Amino acid sequence: MGVQNSHEAGLDEKAVIAAAERALSDIAVIRKEVSKVIFGQESVVEQTMLAVLSGGHALLVGVPGLAKTKLVVTLGTVLGLASSRIQFTPDLMPSDILGSEVMDQDENGKRSFRFVPGPIFTQLLMADEINRASPRTQSALLQAMQEYHVTVAGARNDLPKPFHVLATQNPLEQEGTYPLPEAQLDRFLLQVDVDYPELAAERQILLETTGVSETRAEAAISAERLVEIQTLIRQMPVSEKVLDAILSLVRSARPGNGIASTDKHVAWGPGPRAGQAMMLCARARALYEGRLAPSVDDVLALAEPVLQHRMALTFAARAEGMSVRDVIADLVRQAGG
Repeated sequence: MGVQNSHEAGLDEKAVIAAAERALSDIAVIRKEVSKVIFGQESVVEQTMLAVLSGGHALLVGVPGLAKTKLVVTLGTVLGLASSRIQFTPDLMPSDILGSEVMDQDENGKRSFRFVPGPIFTQLLMADEINRASPRTQSALLQAMQEYHVTVAGARNDLPKPFHVLATQNPLEQEGTYPLPEAQLDRFLLQVDVDYPELAAERQILLETTGVSETRAEAAISAERLVEIQTLIRQMPVSEKVLDAILSLVRSARPGNGIASTDKHVAWGPGPRAGQAMMLCARARALYEGRLAPSVDDVLALAEPVLQHRMALTFAARAEGMSVRDVIADLVRQAGG
């Protein structure tokens, strides 16, 4: 019996390795297609892809004009996902996102209500300038992001699978905005900071996007194949060393755990959801970079996008001009040392 079990385990391991190798070739095609349209911004593309491959949502933070919207549209095409876009405004209502009931009348004069689905019923939702909507509308999106269904007039309506929200936010303009509550920020697997492109990438942008024709990305995989890859990522092994590194890093970011710098600078730190995000994204990063198991380096590389929106600084730290990034960089140095 023991021999049979070990044989089955061997077969399972071989099957996982074969599936991982197929996924590696698919991811290589995805990267190639995205690079046709998005020039440079490798870390932004990588982190956004990691959020989707891990089955989660991402918050893209950057000033206007850095191809955030174009990246989301491109990913929708390349991953074979049905996508829609909502431009958030202060007067946007929950029904504008979720959908609403309308009254129908048949030929006999009988009236009934019919649910008309809103733009949230898609596989890849671009929530543009999410902090411009009122808290009431933000909370409608929050339920969908967490529970993958919406409730309208007491009836449950399931969202399509897979379902991902890629939201954008402008960090500079604060007038007329409603900052996202901590509970909603925590729903985002990663916060992806979008910076200005490098010189070579910006040169390529100018040359490629101002001509007669623009290169378009093609579909690399289907939505069904994406779900298979997401399932595979959850099956990838994580060593005790990597698990300990995740626990150590996440716990070191919380005050009251014996880290003097954290106690001094951090008002509140990340909860267990940060560890869950790290477990999934570390596996996804390994696969994205052509490896079959995550390493401690993956954990340290993901510290900033996973932790920065799940922490808040003390007033004293802000008065000293510190940022959450500085605190995380210090924790990563201590963990790496």
